[in-house]
Amino acid sequence: MIMAKTEIKIAGFGGQGVVLAGSIVGRAATIYDGKCATMTRSFGPEARGGACGSQVIISDVKIGYPYVINPDVLVIMSEEAYEKYASELKPNGILVIENDLVHHNKDAKVKAYGIPATRFAEELGRKIVLNIVILGFLTAVTNMINPDAMRKAIRDSVPKGTEDLNILAFNKGYSYGSSEIESPHTV
Repeated sequence: MIMAKTEIKIAGFGGQGVVLAGSIVGRAATIYDGKCATMTRSFGPEARGGACGSQVIISDVKIGYPYVINPDVLVIMSEEAYEKYASELKPNGILVIENDLVHHNKDAKVKAYGIPATRFAEELGRKIVLNIVILGFLTAVTNMINPDAMRKAIRDSVPKGTEDLNILAFNKGYSYGSSEIESPHTV
């Protein structure tokens, strides 16, 4: 999917790992996939539970302006984030939602994909890895970053001792995303 430039916005609430997810995407793109990337982030007034977001731009060429204007890809992890940002997604853009937390108003102008990332993370024993599950899913449905680059960036970015769990989470999301491409589910 990478063209000259791909704008990605990841949004949810504090505690979901939104900022870490954006950082991992940028790291994977630049360090392990040979692309250029920028990342900015925003937080609500609350530390946990408040709105937060990451904006990542990935490009094959140098990036002159580091802020996402109209995302090509929108990853939404909370209903509040959906209500706030869904209208920003470009026509024919890719919408990735956390199925159990976001109610998507079907829109024929976007490609929508959903995953029960929180449920998958709970099945793995740690709800906190839901962001990594979503990154696996995102990697599969967009094909914008090499999956091995994402795995390397995850290993470099997560707390020591949690690398294997996070790779399991990524693989769970990636597998689900790969099956979504083969036979799409309704979102």
